[in-house]
Amino acid sequence: MEFQDYYKSLGVERDASADEIKKAYRKLARRYHPDVSKEADAERRMRELNEAYAVLSDPGKRAAYDGLGNRYGAGQEFQPPPDWGAGFEFSGFDDGATPDDAFSDFFASLFGRPGGRSRGAQRMRGNDQRARIVIDLADAYQGATRTITLSGAQHDAAGHVVARQRTLDVRIPKGLAEGQQIRLAGQGNPGLGGGPPGDLYLEVHFRRDGRYRVEGRDVHATVPVAPWEAALGATIEVPTPSGTVQVTIPAGSQNGRKLRLKGRGIPGDPPGSLYFELQVVLPPADTDKARKLYETMAREFAFDPRRRA
Repeated sequence: MEFQDYYKSLGVERDASADEIKKAYRKLARRYHPDVSKEADAERRMRELNEAYAVLSDPGKRAAYDGLGNRYGAGQEFQPPPDWGAGFEFSGFDDGATPDDAFSDFFASLFGRPGGRSRGAQRMRGNDQRARIVIDLADAYQGATRTITLSGAQHDAAGHVVARQRTLDVRIPKGLAEGQQIRLAGQGNPGLGGGPPGDLYLEVHFRRDGRYRVEGRDVHATVPVAPWEAALGATIEVPTPSGTVQVTIPAGSQNGRKLRLKGRGIPGDPPGSLYFELQVVLPPADTDKARKLYETMAREFAFDPRRRA
């Protein structure tokens, strides 16, 4: 798609305040809205105005657009970011009402209703925001509260778009899986015309931990065991994201054997499982006594690991 100079479309400067942008839009809307305009290109110009206002009236989209504007000129091809140009969002439709009805109501508030009173400016809900949050695997087992810092944009007292940072305390519910979202109602972009703010959606990702591999709600780990523990069997203590557990190693276990602890994965309905893969670790032959023990084993065991059964 072609890059459009939204400031030029509305006839305002790039540092125009929110009020100046709104006034410019309303003035041009009175001229080009198809219900009242006699201009030949009224419908096209109205689409341009709607697109420009939808972006420049939203602090987050305006900040993103200003960044694009540093790299593009009017008419050049460009790739817009996700959710770009979502346009107007009307809320509170009555039963049977349509977006066109709401749009007509909006312009009735600008031009007045025949034989009636103006209802005032249309309230617009703020856009939703999305971000990532990285948590420890243990947080998914036990739940937690984490503090996050978000960067964004907002209007200052004069209506100019300025960068902002805000800090939120986020409750991590027990049982979250990778990729799930936490919804924080009312923590998105502010609304316009007294409209309610949007919501904030946090997509959950687990902090990388070399001890564990997560598949859905199942958790996998490697457990080192001594040769005699694998051969004779043993009960050992193994750390997990929810604390230490005792694991029984069956006698005669081989390297790579998998043990399953049902229901000990990430909590849920149903919960996942915890899988342990045994890794037999040989003690080093780094002393005379250790070498003699290995020599004794070599003589006493009629064992050839390369012989097929």
